[in-house]
Amino acid sequence: MIGTLVYILGIVAAVWCVLDIFKHNKIEPLFKVLLSIAVVAFSWVGFLVYYFLIRHKI
Repeated sequence: MIGTLVYILGIVAAVWCVLDIFKHNKIEPLFKVLLSIAVVAFSWVGFLVYYFLIRHKI
């Protein structure tokens, strides 16, 4: 039960990150795609790295 909830929250967080990445116009399209793939592939770790390290720099 709790594992399913964590999994669903991970998917929601990854989708939010991808939408946030494609919202920014300053980023090159290739970097957007690569960053999106990394966030989706690494789920929670990708979300945390994006949110705390990358999001504030772009």
